Amino acid sequence: MPTFVEGPVRVSVPATSANLGPGFDSLGIALSLRDELEAEVRPAGLLVEVTGAGATGVPRDERHLVVRAMRATFELVGEQPPGLRLACHNRIPHSRGLGSSSAAIVAGVTLARALVAGGQLLLSDEALFDLAADLEGHPDNVAPAFYGGFTIAGREDDHWYSVRSGVDPRVGAVVFVPPSPLATSVARDLLPDVVDHASAAANSGRAALLVAALAGQPEHLLAATRDWLHQEQRRPAMPHSLQLVDQLRADGIAAVVSGAGPTVLAFGTADATDLMARCPAGWECYGLSIDPVGASLLA
Repeated sequence: MPTFVEGPVRVSVPATSANLGPGFDSLGIALSLRDELEAEVRPAGLLVEVTGAGATGVPRDERHLVVRAMRATFELVGEQPPGLRLACHNRIPHSRGLGSSSAAIVAGVTLARALVAGGQLLLSDEALFDLAADLEGHPDNVAPAFYGGFTIAGREDDHWYSVRSGVDPRVGAVVFVPPSPLATSVARDLLPDVVDHASAAANSGRAALLVAALAGQPEHLLAATRDWLHQEQRRPAMPHSLQLVDQLRADGIAAVVSGAGPTVLAFGTADATDLMARCPAGWECYGLSIDPVGASLLA
């Protein structure tokens, strides 16, 4: 049976933005806004400490998403620890379309593997990513949270896959975060069950263009981020977000709904001062880079 390491382990996990316009449930980027978590095995019991974003709204027991991900990982190796302490310092806004749930899941599986002696030999990165995507139900946020950078992810032959693609160093991002959250389930319920062939074909072409635009031709980002499948359909749930997207795009700025919303992401350059000045009153704004590093253990 596996044994556990002594002392705490720490992990840092990035925020993510999925879809990026046309890449529904497949494209995602890691962003330079990171949660930091620490865990250690205890003789008995469960202690969960949470500070920062979302601290007042998450459970402090076995229902905590990081704990659930850790339990699932320990189940894979065949042994649960006698007790656990988990401390979370959250910077990623919750329920805003910046991958907070994926960050929690990726943090949980990474912490759990690190707490198992020889965990890297028992669980490969591919197995850990597979588990994390299973827990989330789709890979678009989990992939960049786990691997970093810009990822194209999906499912093939009963397993999840993720492929990293290059990002031009000139490309940065600004996220505009509204004060009110939006549950992903609410946003998904607004999507139609059937889409027409022309819309599907248009989105496929723009998603392919987006890969090329991010890799080295950012002048094409405005065209590459146009979407036909999910953003307009979700306007009733986030009218102010879509209004901001419309305004930015009318001015030539490649703006999209981040994930299921309601955060708006706009691609820009490293100097995004002018773009950040467009932040609506009462919203928060972050000028971020595309983070090449996914989940990483800290010394």
